[in-house]
Amino acid sequence: MDPVRTRSPRPLTRRRRFGWPRRVFSQVLLMQLAVATGVTVLATGLFLAPLSAQLDDQAMRRALAIAGTTASPRLAADLIGGPPSARGRVQTEAERVRTSTGAEYVVVMDVRGVRWSHPDPVQIGRIVSTDPSAALSGREVMEIDSGTLGRSARGKVPLRDADGRTVGAVSVGIEYDSVRDRLLGAIPGLLAHAGGALAAGALAAYLISRRLQRQTHDLAFSDISALLAEREAMLHGIREGVVALDRNGSVRLVNDEAQRLLGLGPEAAGRPLDEVLGRGRTADVLAGRVTGEDLVAVRGHRVLIANRMPTDDGGAVATLRDRTELEHLGRELDATRGLIDALRAQDHEHANRMHTLLGLLELEMHEEAVEFVTEVVGVHRVTAEQVTEKVHDPLLAALLVGKATVAAERGVSLRLAPDSLLPDRLVDPRELVTVVGNLVDNALDAAGGTPDARVGVSFRSEGRAVVLRVSDSGPGVPEERRELIFTEGWTTKAPPSHGRRGLGLALVRRLAERRGGTATVAGGPGGAEFTVVLPDALSDVPASPEPAGEVR
Repeated sequence: MDPVRTRSPRPLTRRRRFGWPRRVFSQVLLMQLAVATGVTVLATGLFLAPLSAQLDDQAMRRALAIAGTTASPRLAADLIGGPPSARGRVQTEAERVRTSTGAEYVVVMDVRGVRWSHPDPVQIGRIVSTDPSAALSGREVMEIDSGTLGRSARGKVPLRDADGRTVGAVSVGIEYDSVRDRLLGAIPGLLAHAGGALAAGALAAYLISRRLQRQTHDLAFSDISALLAEREAMLHGIREGVVALDRNGSVRLVNDEAQRLLGLGPEAAGRPLDEVLGRGRTADVLAGRVTGEDLVAVRGHRVLIANRMPTDDGGAVATLRDRTELEHLGRELDATRGLIDALRAQDHEHANRMHTLLGLLELEMHEEAVEFVTEVVGVHRVTAEQVTEKVHDPLLAALLVGKATVAAERGVSLRLAPDSLLPDRLVDPRELVTVVGNLVDNALDAAGGTPDARVGVSFRSEGRAVVLRVSDSGPGVPEERRELIFTEGWTTKAPPSHGRRGLGLALVRRLAERRGGTATVAGGPGGAEFTVVLPDALSDVPASPEPAGEVR
């Protein structure tokens, strides 16, 4: 058997479909060409439509002018002087005028409508083919009509003698074919100009479309629509703030997260950045006046990390990340580490005291052992009693007792001013804890390692306002830097492992200014003295005592 022959399959050819193109470049080009072609055709038609009527009117007026020039009293006298004749003076004068003006005919008729002149001498003596009554009645006539010589543009005027009596009429005709020839002759030039205009429009459309192709990266309208939808979903769905600026520094876009972080609304779009945010580091970072990566900015009570990327059109896009909670955790971590170090030191100190106490007992020095224990316990008790006597808010008092322990382990004396008094009427104790904690930490860092290291804290209430002063025995702050130290990111310390420094004093000033207060620094006795005024920090009514037995 013959092997079965299999026919090789034909390659599948994809049929090319012709239709409306998908690319923006192609669609815009076709639309512009269609518009340019339509406008050119319309303009040509609008020009040709009245051109025919204008040429007809010019031909009729020309015929009327020739007729008016021909109808002279001398011609009227020749008309009255004898019968019509192919060799008469009327025929001779009419042919002369016809030949010199290029008219199709010049016909002179009497009051009966009998021709006295005609290009065809046979027609002399016969009645004219069209109604002459209007001209014979004394009116001038312009018309386009057909006669023995065909269709023509005509002008008719009455023929009067020297006394003004109408003795006949003069009819002049311009061949209508010549009018049509003029119209047809104008069309090529008109089309040439229209074609030139169309070519210029097509070239301009092509150049515009090419530029549009580069700007849209040769995308299709459907792609642009999808990208726009994805962009809106991404910008308003991500948990990072995005602020877009134009080349003039005005806000072009603010997504939902940026509005939340910066405290703005949708009305910020279109307004200058400095007008929206006000002067400050945040505006400087977003505007590019401060350069760098992962720049720190404080907006209200929020700590933000900003990055800025310029765009090709001269604008920029800035992204914002909220590091408030992370900064709080970092500060709590620093405080925890400090507390652990203090506890470790206290553990060593406690061990030494226990060894001392054990030695006194073994030596049967019981009275000395009692005095030693009393002294050790008394020091801590006195410190706690002094703090709670002057600071009635338990949260702030606990903070100061803890800071006093840390200060003692670091060889720094932390003391409350004798005239300090803070009632238990704080509106927001955590806010004052943040202010006191930052200032005391900075003071301990500054005073540590100095001779007779000390930190002083003073509280004073003035109505509903709280005035806080923290001084130290450190090197102080030069006068030219006393405003700079409150700027976000400015610090003289090495950054910690968890992030950045330079936020504590900035937060202190922001908290004070948010309540309408102030935060300043001046030179103290041997170091620096920070003063913070917090208006309306105390309530009018004292805090109610907690029920007995309640565990806090």
